[in-house]
Order: sequence, then structure tokens, then C-alpha cells
Amino acid sequence: MDDLTQKLSSEIGILGGGAWGTALARHLCAIYGHARIWVYEPDTAEAINTTHTNPRFLPDVSLPKGLVATTDLQAFAQGLSLLVIVTPSHVTRHVLAGIVPYLPKDTPMICATKGIENDTLMTMSELIDSTFGSWAHGRSCFLSGPSFAFDVARGLATSVSLAGYDRDLCQTLQRLISNGDFRAYTTQDVLGVELGGALKNVIAIAAGACVGLGLGDNAVAAIVTRGLAEMTRLCVKLGGEALTMSGLSGLGDLALTCYGSLSRNRTLGVELGQGRDFDSIQNGRITVAEGVKTARSAYILAQKYDVDMPIVTRVYQGLYEGKTPERVVRELMDRELKHELEFSIRH
Repeated sequence: MDDLTQKLSSEIGILGGGAWGTALARHLCAIYGHARIWVYEPDTAEAINTTHTNPRFLPDVSLPKGLVATTDLQAFAQGLSLLVIVTPSHVTRHVLAGIVPYLPKDTPMICATKGIENDTLMTMSELIDSTFGSWAHGRSCFLSGPSFAFDVARGLATSVSLAGYDRDLCQTLQRLISNGDFRAYTTQDVLGVELGGALKNVIAIAAGACVGLGLGDNAVAAIVTRGLAEMTRLCVKLGGEALTMSGLSGLGDLALTCYGSLSRNRTLGVELGQGRDFDSIQNGRITVAEGVKTARSAYILAQKYDVDMPIVTRVYQGLYEGKTPERVVRELMDRELKHELEFSIRH
């Protein structure tokens, strides 16, 4: 272990005690023997500290004794050498505002939150810059890719993308988080990695709806392929790289989320396709699938920048305007016939 990696791993803090945050905390604690995690729920903190489990968000997974949980942001932030942000996107701004007074300046950050704010249309990198100030821009990296929390928590082979503006810091953090079970690839396309991680959740709702409607594997494959085209169009329009969408944070995460049985967004789509209304689905869940909120942001971005995103548009209309899954599919299939590989922003 080099000196910088050793320094950064001395006090690792994971901000967010959901399934993904807990899985990353377990992973890092398994490598370095210790980590701290901030959680919102007092009973979750108590369970992590006493029974070494997180029964609310990651049941049936044992956690290392070196993982210490707290609900106190000030105590959590004191002396951190690395901050890992894993809060739901719609509460990230609020939580980060609470940690600003206590976090040591220039602390490197890895953001593993996937989403786009509804009100501001900011990605998480933009949100971090606006919350912490100019110093955070070069000290932040962004993790995304095909990584179900339960599989990571069990130490199953996982590969992800880690994007950062500072190449040297990104490579250092790459080494810090990687081991024989978890492999990170670096890139400087922060925007592309963020958009891939957020938009794939919206496409997964559509893929799940096809399953719920009984439309077969052909339909799901079409949603994945054309969904990737939509993601790429928006990515390029906003300044990201098209090639990123063919990588782990694009196609990789999209495939996992659309086909994987552990995907909350796919599961939501399946239930909608089976005829359940959104409110009844949500009443039985602890958290909202990220694609629900991202669908609104993605739809607004598509309208604002004149990017044709028919799947995203129909998912938005289904979630927020009451359009039925059957009508959504019919409208997608009845669209004007086109050349497949045209790559214009509006087509």
C-alpha cells in the first residue's frame, strides 16, 4: 500500500446507510479493518453496532465489527480522510449541507449516488460543487456501474467505473477501493458516468413493464437497445462522451438493471405492467426506486435541450400523467419509421 492510499484509508466514512451504502461500507471495512457509517435511523445504527447487521436495508448479511455507525453528522465527519457519499439523490443536498461545517477542507470524496435533482436538474457532481465550493471539484470522484448491493456485500465479482477530474486522485482512489472481488476502471468523463448511472433506472422501469405485460424477451431487448440510444443522445448533447455509454456505467449498468431480478426499478415496472397502481406499490416499500424521480428530471432535460427520448417520455407520462403501460407500448411501436443508426439529437 502506497503512502497516499494508507493516509486516505485511515478514516473512511460512508454517508448513507441504505443497502448500497452498507454494502460499500462492508467492502471497504473488509479491506482496511475499519470504517464509520452515518445512518438516518437510530435503530439501524444500533443494529449495526450491536448485532453487526442492517436488517432494514441489507438483511441476511453480516457486517464487520470494525464498522461503527452513528446518526451524528458532526461526530461522523470529524477527522475523515475519505468521504463516500451514498445517500438517495433527492436528500443528498440536505444531508451534505449538514456535514459542511464539520468536514475537513480538501477531504477527497467518492460519490456513489445515482440521480439528477428534480428542482435544479443538477447531477451529483454539480450539487457537490455548489454545496462545498470550488475546492471540491478536483477532490471528487464518481462511482457507477453494474453493482447490486447484495452481490457486492457478499464479495461477488464486480466491476465499476470511477470518474474524476483529477487523474492522479482518481487512480489513487481506484487502487484504494479495488481488491480481488471489486475492480474499478477510471475515466475522466464525469458527466457521462453520472448520466449513465441515473438514466438507466428510467429505462429499467420500461423494461420491467414489458415483462409485466407479458411481451416477451424481444421487447425487453428492444427497450435496452433503444434506451441506450436515448441515453447516448442526451449524454452527447450535455457534453459527455458517447463511448462512455458503451462502458460499465452505461451499457453495463443498463443491462444489469433491466435484466437483474434484484433491480428495484425493473421490479416496479413489472408491477406496473401487471396492473398495480403506483401508490399501492409504494405503500409496501421502504424506499422509492431512483428511476421514479429521475424520470421527471430526464424528461425535463430532454424537453429543455430538444433531445428525442421517447422511452423516457413515456415512462414519465406513465408515472406522472396516468398513461397506461399498454398505451405506452402501443405509442412506442406506432412511432414513425426511421433509420436505426441516425444520430441526430432530434429524430
